[in-house]
Amino acid sequence: MNLEYWNKAKMFHGHECPGLAIGVKACQAAIDIMGINPSQDEELVCITENDACGVDAIQALLGCTFGKGNLIHKPRGKQAFTFINRRTDEAVRFYLKAQNNGMERSVYQEYILNADIYDLFEYKTVEITTPDSARLFSSITCEKCSESAAENKIRIQEGKLVCLDCYEGEKN
Repeated sequence: MNLEYWNKAKMFHGHECPGLAIGVKACQAAIDIMGINPSQDEELVCITENDACGVDAIQALLGCTFGKGNLIHKPRGKQAFTFINRRTDEAVRFYLKAQNNGMERSVYQEYILNADIYDLFEYKTVEITTPDSARLFSSITCEKCSESAAENKIRIQEGKLVCLDCYEGEKN
């Protein structure tokens, strides 16, 4: 187990849990197998197929974040992560094959942290179109609620520029 990774991820996430351990080990697998480094800008992309605790480890350890546009959520409910190296266009998908099999939570967490990455994950190189770099959009003021929203999230409704909340009628 890489104690430095674990402690950094715990600080970011706020507590320890098996899900965070999965994310730490996914990061370790990506680093070891792909030879990557944490992303300073957008040179590394992660497509996560879940929105669970492990994603916090990916943000903390590999620098893939929603804010930088290099963390993409593809909601599938799977413990799977595809890492893309923009410099080489290499893409590798890691899928957690290890199962809990009734272990107590703390026992499962320790198992994940101490298991070999090759025992935890199935991985394969995948062909994928590298996502575009993050785009910046101008802000437009909604003509109904007066809140600003990114230009690509504005709609025209009854001749007025409106945000998605007002367009969809969900504004509180």
